[in-house]
Amino acid sequence: MANQLRNVRESLLLALDTLRTHKFRSFLTILGVLIGTTTVIAVASIVTGLNNQLVNTMEQYGSRTIWVFKFEPGIRFHLSREERMRKPLKYEDAVAIREYCPDVEEVAAVMFFRGRTPPGAKYKGQDMLDANLQGATASNFAINGSSFADGRPYTSFEDTHRRNVAVIGADVAKRLFLSEDPVGKEISVGGNSFTVVGVLEKRLSFLGDNRDDQTVFIPYWTFRKIYPQDKENLLVAMAYSGHMAKAMDEITVVLRRMRKVKPEQENNFGMSNAAAIIKQFNEITGTVALVVVVLSSIGLLVGGIGVMNIMLVSVTERTREIGVRKAIGARRQDIVWQFLLEAMTLTGVGGVMGIILGYLLSFSIRALLPSLPSSVPLWSVLVGFLVSISIGLFFGIWPALKASRLDPIVALHHE
Repeated sequence: MANQLRNVRESLLLALDTLRTHKFRSFLTILGVLIGTTTVIAVASIVTGLNNQLVNTMEQYGSRTIWVFKFEPGIRFHLSREERMRKPLKYEDAVAIREYCPDVEEVAAVMFFRGRTPPGAKYKGQDMLDANLQGATASNFAINGSSFADGRPYTSFEDTHRRNVAVIGADVAKRLFLSEDPVGKEISVGGNSFTVVGVLEKRLSFLGDNRDDQTVFIPYWTFRKIYPQDKENLLVAMAYSGHMAKAMDEITVVLRRMRKVKPEQENNFGMSNAAAIIKQFNEITGTVALVVVVLSSIGLLVGGIGVMNIMLVSVTERTREIGVRKAIGARRQDIVWQFLLEAMTLTGVGGVMGIILGYLLSFSIRALLPSLPSSVPLWSVLVGFLVSISIGLFFGIWPALKASRLDPIVALHHE
């Protein structure tokens, strides 16, 4: 055992000595491995950071929240004729869900301003042209886990009586009121005046943006009074704790009945919750990461071929050395391990350099683009290092076997 450890130590020292002797050649040899490992680390850090940010963002809306849409949620590039002809969700649908779904604790209806450009918000001399406008029932704030920095939510009484009151997002308050207290002040949104009754806490954002922070919320029926032509509703429901699946099934049954969907027909609406959104996003980022890793493996393959080529050259250059080692008692397996360890050391150094470069790249992304989070996961470091070592092991086998099979007498006469 002690002899084996000593042989390994000597082989590692010989490998490091070779690296020092041929610095530039060694660097060019491991460049492919370095680039491949760096790419894996960088992609893993961005994907992990995005996933963590999405999880944190969705968690603030609550694990019991269900969103009901006119279309299936997700990235859509084309709508079928059936989807384009779908009738909008209605307020009556929300009423039916509240009445006939025993596993749903609360439900809200939300309407969005459908104009080509946001209505904007004004207060005295301050304008916020990109402010959004939503009409929502009073229960929307509790369902979506909204926290108030100041003031209060508007009430169901104010909603039913179509009062011109508003709850504003954190960015709206900051940009319109600067250091002034917004509660009790009147703002103008789309040419209509509203009294601010509450200011929302700033929400965690995904990719640097959270729509709620830039939104003016007004009562649902006030919105309907001002914009009677708008018909599209988003329904937001909250399931009782531990009853998510049952609540979604009940909502499906009620909406199919309300929207007169025949038994053989597919749903003409879509539903999602925080867990489903996170799962869908993970699938997308996982696919993107897989594609990038496959492409980066080309760099690893090129690096491996370069290692094998250089090791074959090294065998030719050190033929006499191999002959001397065999003449003084080195066995074939000693020669094999000498060259294998040299190849693995070569690619291992490339892997370590790639990991360091990946960390620096991840740190730079986080510093220069705060909205694009990056966090290097431990598994990517381990995978990057193990893959780089494996590249050296695999592509070093042929040169090592070739070196071990040299005839010592012929090798000693080599010039």
